[in-house]
Amino acid sequence: MILGMLLQAGMPVLLSLQMLPGDVRLRGPRSYQKLVVQATYPDGSQKDVTSAARLASQNPKVASVDAGAVVRPVADGSTTITAILGSQKATLRVEVRGAAETAPVSFRNEVIPVLTKMGCNGGACHGALAGKNGFKLTLRGYDPDADYHTLTREALGRRVSLAEPARSLMLLKPTLTIPHGGGKRFDLASPEFRILSEWIASGAPAPAESDPRIQGVEVVPSSAWLAAGAEQQVLVRARYSDGRIEDVTRWVKFSSTDAGVASVDDFGKVKMLGPGEAAINVWYQSQVGFARLGVAFPNQVSAELFRKSPRHNYIDELILKKLEALRIPPSGEAGDDAFIRRAFLDAMGVLPTPEEVEGFVADPRPDKRARLIDDIIKREEFVDYWAYKWSDLLLVSSRRLRSNAMWSYYNWIRAGVAANKPWDEVARELLVSSGNSRENGALNYYVLHKNPIELSENVTKAFLGLGITCARCHNHPLEKWTQRDYYQMANLFARIGLKNGAEPGDTIVYTNPSGEVNHPRLGKPLPPRPLDGAPLDLQAEKDRRRHLADWLTSADNPYFARALVNRVWQNFMGRGLVEPVDDVRATNPASNEELFAALTRDFISSGFDVRKLIVAIMSSAAYWRASTTLPANQADEKYYSHFLIRRLPAEVILDAISQVTRVPTRFDGYPAGTRALQLPDSQVNSYFLTVFGRPPRTQSDSGERQHEPTITQALHVINGDTLNQMLQAKDGTIDMFLKLGLSDNKAIEHLYMAAFSRPPHEEERLSLLAALTEARRQAASDPLEKEPRRKPFEDLLWAMLTGKEFLFNH
Repeated sequence: MILGMLLQAGMPVLLSLQMLPGDVRLRGPRSYQKLVVQATYPDGSQKDVTSAARLASQNPKVASVDAGAVVRPVADGSTTITAILGSQKATLRVEVRGAAETAPVSFRNEVIPVLTKMGCNGGACHGALAGKNGFKLTLRGYDPDADYHTLTREALGRRVSLAEPARSLMLLKPTLTIPHGGGKRFDLASPEFRILSEWIASGAPAPAESDPRIQGVEVVPSSAWLAAGAEQQVLVRARYSDGRIEDVTRWVKFSSTDAGVASVDDFGKVKMLGPGEAAINVWYQSQVGFARLGVAFPNQVSAELFRKSPRHNYIDELILKKLEALRIPPSGEAGDDAFIRRAFLDAMGVLPTPEEVEGFVADPRPDKRARLIDDIIKREEFVDYWAYKWSDLLLVSSRRLRSNAMWSYYNWIRAGVAANKPWDEVARELLVSSGNSRENGALNYYVLHKNPIELSENVTKAFLGLGITCARCHNHPLEKWTQRDYYQMANLFARIGLKNGAEPGDTIVYTNPSGEVNHPRLGKPLPPRPLDGAPLDLQAEKDRRRHLADWLTSADNPYFARALVNRVWQNFMGRGLVEPVDDVRATNPASNEELFAALTRDFISSGFDVRKLIVAIMSSAAYWRASTTLPANQADEKYYSHFLIRRLPAEVILDAISQVTRVPTRFDGYPAGTRALQLPDSQVNSYFLTVFGRPPRTQSDSGERQHEPTITQALHVINGDTLNQMLQAKDGTIDMFLKLGLSDNKAIEHLYMAAFSRPPHEEERLSLLAALTEARRQAASDPLEKEPRRKPFEDLLWAMLTGKEFLFNH
């Protein structure tokens, strides 16, 4: 009764109260933990109410809590912290150990984080490749031993003065006690100054192998729905190898994935700026994590709309769940003619024929779309399309392969698609095979990559969706991968041997008994290890490639299945759950993480069956949605409330033009009638394909394929040979019209069905009939014009094939 009265009065009703981060364990006198009091309301929204709540320690002789909600140790024991707001109360248990200990400040775990947070070892300061003013630190502290030597042994020991700690340059300069080119970094009363000065005063102890090592970070709250304008404190705790859990929020590097939705300051205070979702990324000592915070759109959408929205499988459940939370309504279902065109182009890269469109639209069976999907995945064009797509990924090209080797490689890929070879088998065959590259096309992957470094980087990008190139020179600035991780991964490929076979283009691939990749700084090899896998002993007899393949294709690998799922999802939905599609790192979270996880589980449980994944996506109501937007979802580009319109790939456009004009494209060295999507080689000469963004296949990077429209593209379709020659060709579509004496009306209907997979609207028909009649009248008045109907038809077809409705999938 009271709740109803408060809701009617428009007053926020507090449903529950929670204290974050949960139970607290303080270890040592310098340990502390900031708390956040989180309120939840009946509509599911949350709010950081820490400043409004009253906090108290049940036993302040064990642990105290100050006005800033920071808990500090006083003496060993346990106590409870209580937070009260209105009639709601939350409690949190605190355990204190080692409150009287006098442990020295850790260079590795305390000094380096201070230098990193203050930017001292950043790329714009002393972490630059050449350092600054003769003072060089490793970027973001990736090598504590080297940094310790630099600080304590160089510059005549003036940076750290053990005899007179207060005269140490690393204290004087950042506080601007003496001039500093980097400006003031912290105050004398700051925690940063306290840590550095205590470290120096205690004798500046060096980093040791026995130091506790960071194991991971925890971010709280991990997710929350907030109001526009709300502020939320994000906390970060680090877990160490000795069991300690420390509040490291002050030393973390924060960033927002969407500055239009949320901004974050240097200490984890987030401000929600507008509707949508943003991930607040955290980076601390090469460990990464994120919190997902969102604001619902100010749309008035009834819950009934979401309940009535069609659900064909789990994909729809999870997309509608996200849309409802964001208050974004879904568009309706696309018509049959739009659906068949979309499905053909996305799954096979070809247009449906007018007869196929008419038959599908007229089919009265309720399951005709499911039947169509089943028919599509059995067609040769489906195999052509996906063989071409995986050839992009696996870099099939005569740029670095002889023709016979290139064909062997392509045929291996195409045979795998035709047989629906599970994706884990594809990866395993590619990585562990040995023998003759002519007999086993997969081996040409090693012929393409003769350098272990290049091989390691392309394997991780192609099969894991991860870019690790940054870690070649230093710890990755956006991910958890360290330089050690990088060279341990590269060392898995150090024992691959290549020798010439019996004929040119024939290569023998074998496993060498020796060979290492040295870590450039250490000057020695490290035990070979997959990124998150177990290391092999340097002297182990097991084939290192097999060790990698075992880890890579494991159902427990968090990257392998996700990378493939994201690529296939993007192909059909126009946008990956993670973008860019091959940047599936922890600090680039998915737009719908719950859906991504479900798709990945389903893909793994199916035995890595790519066709089953394709069918699941194509069968979803989300894929069947119209591209027409509603006022309340037109701004949505990543939650799949409507079908995302996108330009067709270069090869699909060229093949579609050939299909509509009935004029095959000629490719030197290939039989007449070969479609662009049937080409095994990206080096086949085609100005059209190059201009429209065909990738060169030099590296496994989605950025190689260009989708953006350019002036060069526009000029080519206006004045270039490709389209104009097809329009003017003998025995093409226009010639067919003229020979058959087709009426203008019939010709218009055929062209619309062939190019757009739909009949013309009545206003389009009448307008075009009038235009054709006038154009023919003008052409007939020219005594030199022998075919007065040809030029008007050419102009009409040119306008259709250069328009958005033809060039885009919708």
